[in-house]
Amino acid sequence: MIKRALLACALLAPLVSFAEGASADPFTQGDATAGATKSAPCVACHGVGGNGIINPEWPKLAGQHSAYIAEQLKQFKSGERRNAVMAGQAALLSDQDMADIAASFAALKAVPGVASKDAIAIAQKIYRAGDATRGLPACASCHGPTGAGNPAAFYPHIGGQNAAYTTLQLNSYKKGKDGERGGSKHALIMSAVAAKLTDAEIAALSSYVAGLQ
Repeated sequence: MIKRALLACALLAPLVSFAEGASADPFTQGDATAGATKSAPCVACHGVGGNGIINPEWPKLAGQHSAYIAEQLKQFKSGERRNAVMAGQAALLSDQDMADIAASFAALKAVPGVASKDAIAIAQKIYRAGDATRGLPACASCHGPTGAGNPAAFYPHIGGQNAAYTTLQLNSYKKGKDGERGGSKHALIMSAVAAKLTDAEIAALSSYVAGLQ
């Protein structure tokens, strides 16, 4: 009987291990349940449900790719991305904390925004086709036609994002090394793109992106 019981346990062990890991986020291996508790302080700025309704200059995090969130938290902690508030929040987080928090926000449902009609005429062509004469690539080439991004490539989900926040980020990218977005490889790409955009185009694109879903 004892031998049979031990054999049964041995056979079940891999199944139990698999079940425990089944809920882990596929990109960060974070635990969304643990992250929901750890992200409690984030509500003060990013809102209940992560939909950034408190201040439009702060981002929506609901539905954002976990890999991207975790990467940004690491950059805030290292100082590669500069923001005094976020640096303080990230300073005490371990890699596991970041993975869990990222998984928690990724699991939330994003609420789309609304684009202004005037923005569409300016932004739609740039977003979908770019401007070859200016060496300006289409935003959709990285972020997708609906702004869903690409988690494997660390391209963020930008569809539905607060327009005011997107404007701030594009302007930061436009400043290059003097902006807050740091010198990561993706920041360098975005700085090159943003440098070719006018203020009117940045405003229009920010509004247009807010309406993508």
